[in-house]
Amino acid sequence: MGKRIIVQARGKGSHTYKVKKSSFKHELKYSPEMGGEGIVVKLINSAGHSAPIAKVAHAKGSFFMPAAKNMFEGQKIGFDKSKISDGHILKLKDIPVKTSIYNIESRPRDGGKFIKTGGSSATISRVVENKIHVIMPSKKEKIFNGECRATIGVAAGAGRLDKPVLKAGKQHFIKKAKNKLFPRTSAVCMNVIDHPFGSGRAKNPKPKIAKRNSPPGAKVGLIRPRRTGKKK
Repeated sequence: MGKRIIVQARGKGSHTYKVKKSSFKHELKYSPEMGGEGIVVKLINSAGHSAPIAKVAHAKGSFFMPAAKNMFEGQKIGFDKSKISDGHILKLKDIPVKTSIYNIESRPRDGGKFIKTGGSSATISRVVENKIHVIMPSKKEKIFNGECRATIGVAAGAGRLDKPVLKAGKQHFIKKAKNKLFPRTSAVCMNVIDHPFGSGRAKNPKPKIAKRNSPPGAKVGLIRPRRTGKKK
C-alpha cells in the first residue's frame, strides 16, 4: 500500500505546514483615506517578510507598508503631488514617467497588491489617458488605473541575497519563520512507494505530464501545456 507523500500532506493545509500568524501580524495595506502628511513612526524587522516594515501615522490613523530604500524613523511622507520623493505615496496619474515605484494597488483603494518584495521595483513607462502602463520586474508591461496608489522608490532589503546562506542552521531559521519544509528530500532519493520518481534506478525522473486539476502530490513531472502541436 502506498504512503502519503510530503507534498500531499503540505497541500492538505494541516497545522504542520501552515504559516505562523506571528510572522505576519502586520497587515501591509494603505489606509483607505490618508489625510495631511504622514510620518514614519517605527521601522520593524519581520522575519516573515523580505523587506523591513514601516509604520506610518497620519491625521486619520496609521498603517503598515514595506519600507523604501534609505527610509528612516521620523521621515515625512507626502500623499500629494506637491513634492515627489522616495517613500511618498501618490496616485499613478500624478507620478512622472520613468519613476521607480513599488507596492502598487491592483484597483483603487485596495491597499496595495503588487511588488512588495525587498529590493524590487517597477517603472512607469507611458501614460495613455487614465491608463498607466507599468514595466513590472518580470519585464512585462501591465496597465493600471490612474487612481491606483503606489510608493515612490525601491523596496528596502535588496542586500538579503548578496551573502549566501553558509550554514544549514541559518537556513533552518529562515524557513522556520514562514513554516517552510526544511530540509527537503529529493524525489529520486525516495523509495518507489513514496514518490513517482522514487527508487534508485537510473536516477532520472520519469517523463510524466500531470493533469492541470490534479491534487497536490500528483502534480509531479512536467507542467501540463495549455496546448500542443504547431500553431496554425
